[in-house]
Amino acid sequence: MAMSSHERPDTMVSPETGEPLRRGVRPFIVSYGSKSRTVDLPGYYPENGDNGIHVGDDMAVTDMALRDLKEEIDGIPAPATIRRLRKKLNLSQREAGGLLKVGEAAFDKYERGLVEPSGPTSQLLRLLDRHPELIEDLRPTSG
Repeated sequence: MAMSSHERPDTMVSPETGEPLRRGVRPFIVSYGSKSRTVDLPGYYPENGDNGIHVGDDMAVTDMALRDLKEEIDGIPAPATIRRLRKKLNLSQREAGGLLKVGEAAFDKYERGLVEPSGPTSQLLRLLDRHPELIEDLRPTSG
């Protein structure tokens, strides 16, 4: 289980150099395609230098920035966008996965950023965001 940031010690010794490292943040550039975004990357850093050690969920900020860039450039919805749309459609994760035929656990994985939706699923999500009434066409008809 990952340690939360408030439980981490303020310092540690670098396993490579033996020098002391202090908990802090440094600017880090995340690039995808022709775009980039600078994020504050938490970690343990030497007094002079940017090469740090990252533990637990330190890298989550870079993962989120990369997902946002992929959404902006390729149209692959980020986890927050998928969660927002699912709630807009008033669906549980299980219902959304069933209606979109991606499996009942897919939306849990999409929303946690463990898996990206496929191209066709991304396109369908975009359509449903613009035309939420279309969700009714995906529901099974009785009779």
